[in-house]
Amino acid sequence: MKEITLAYLLAIDLLLYSILFVYVFRRKKLIGIQLGMNISQVMGGVAALLAGIVFILLFPFHFTLITIISAAIGVAAGAAFGLLFDYQTCLAGLTNGFIVGLMAPMLGSVLDMPGQLIWFIHGLFLFCILFIVISIQRS
Repeated sequence: MKEITLAYLLAIDLLLYSILFVYVFRRKKLIGIQLGMNISQVMGGVAALLAGIVFILLFPFHFTLITIISAAIGVAAGAAFGLLFDYQTCLAGLTNGFIVGLMAPMLGSVLDMPGQLIWFIHGLFLFCILFIVISIQRS
């Protein structure tokens, strides 16, 4: 994939994360602790997965730095969504984001056809956002 497309995808991902965070923040009183735990784990994991794969495709010879960055992004996203609820949820999102952040660059570095996986993971990300919004509305 071209680098400009990957950069646009990262910008769109950041925008979607921000919109979802504001949406969850406004409705956090309606969300139970179990749903909050799942939201923080999913968002931390998907953020780390997207960041790790996209960054390793953009900068393939900086494996250690990309691993640290993707783990930090996963930790930040999981902790941010988890802190909306309580510290236990924050810890769950933080650890899930960290573990996925460590593994995502490994997956990205062994891809034969990265374009297909990138689009699949972004589709999964959009499905997760839709599923979270529907779950919040039903809670």
